[in-house]
Amino acid sequence: MKYIRSSIEVEAAPYELDKGMEDGFMPWTSIVTNGWISTEKLIKITREDGVVVCPFIQNRRGMIFLREGDYIITENDHERHVCGKDKFHKRYHEVN
Repeated sequence: MKYIRSSIEVEAAPYELDKGMEDGFMPWTSIVTNGWISTEKLIKITREDGVVVCPFIQNRRGMIFLREGDYIITENDHERHVCGKDKFHKRYHEVN
């Protein structure tokens, strides 16, 4: 069977550092050591103490690490997801 994605209104914003959009930060070394995901284009921030961290959001699927150009999508039930800039405008259209 084939399906089409349901139309639902969501809030979305490109991720910006220092805006409190993320749920937390994970040390880069933990991400690489655990081998959880591909590290390509992950946002990396070097803290004053020299530790490199990556921002993430948490949802029912687990931690989602943010990549350059990602949008954070917030649904009506406050569930949050991440959508890459390359797919965002294909999946979402601005409403007035």
